[in-house]
Amino acid sequence: MTAVDATPTSLDTWLEQHGEGLIALRRNMHAHPELSGQEHATTELVEERLRLAGLTPRRLAVGTGLVCDLRPASSSGERRPIALRADLDALAMADDKQVPYASQNAGVSHACGHDVHTTVVLGAGLYFAHHLDELPGPVRLVFQPAEERVPGGALDAIADGAIVDVDAIVGLHCEPKLDVGSVGLKAGAISSAADMAVITLTGPGGHTARPELTVDLVALAARLVAELPGSVARHLDDPTEAKIVFGSVHAGDAANVIPTHSVLKASIRTPSLGVWEDLPQLVTDEIGRIVAGTGAQAEIDYTHGVPPVVNDATVTDRVRAAATDVADAVVAVEQSWGGDDFAWFTRQVPGTYVRLGVRTPGGPTLDLHAGHFDVDERAIELGVRLLVATVSEHFAATQ
Repeated sequence: MTAVDATPTSLDTWLEQHGEGLIALRRNMHAHPELSGQEHATTELVEERLRLAGLTPRRLAVGTGLVCDLRPASSSGERRPIALRADLDALAMADDKQVPYASQNAGVSHACGHDVHTTVVLGAGLYFAHHLDELPGPVRLVFQPAEERVPGGALDAIADGAIVDVDAIVGLHCEPKLDVGSVGLKAGAISSAADMAVITLTGPGGHTARPELTVDLVALAARLVAELPGSVARHLDDPTEAKIVFGSVHAGDAANVIPTHSVLKASIRTPSLGVWEDLPQLVTDEIGRIVAGTGAQAEIDYTHGVPPVVNDATVTDRVRAAATDVADAVVAVEQSWGGDDFAWFTRQVPGTYVRLGVRTPGGPTLDLHAGHFDVDERAIELGVRLLVATVSEHFAATQ
């Protein structure tokens, strides 16, 4: 009998005893979110729970984030670990929900589900810590910081040895388009590349009564917002393979003053690896063309962010086999326009990124990165079951 067959009874019992505690842990993190690189309290909370379970987590050199190894009670020989990854950080945005566990940190919110990801990976680790006799091979828990910061805290984790000698890596992400109980899988590219550009415009400024005597930076900023996406798209074989969306535009403070500075911030996305490699130069050239002859100066700070996450077919199949045993439904999902720094892990080792359904059946579809985002917390139990079964499935397939 394999570990997949042997674990359900003990896991059922453990979840019955600790399920409410996991939900409370998630709500604690949700109420106290921390920005990228500032996840000190979250790191301490996870570290405390791991140490109470008898484990010895190692904090990353950057000061936030943890790596923790678990090994079976009996020797597993030379077998290499499978890594389970979670992200700790929150977003710089308000929490608009009216719930007891709403964010207590003004302007910071777990509106992407990282609190759920962390709870699920921690839950799987704690289960195995108390059932080492059921652990079929070594597992490495990776709690990384700064996923929301381009190019991502995964690079810090990798530089600190988080996936050295790892055989495979699995992560999961909340999917508000899928009902709780469902798991979404896709081999190949499942996310898109995500870059960021900060454009700083400068000019002499002036009076709004005489815009013809100066450089109207507000009008120029508006022109960039309107024209840049289309001008870049015209250079692509498929014009739909890039999205340029401005999330921040600031120019001046007074209605009767033409400002001397304007700052625009844009996200730049593509599902194509080839287009991603060409975008920095293409975007820079097109900004220069639009600004040329206006009398303004443009400074471009282009951050080449994350590539697409590419799921390994073999690892995905192992997760599919595990999900078939624990989920209500296993569905195919499309490649997303969203970016995720899990991509850096999958460029180093075979891995797969799983979509975890968090929508209440019959309820509204809540968007990620929105102030009202929340989850059906029953997804936490399924996430733990899925990761526990995936570990067993992985080692059964590689013995």
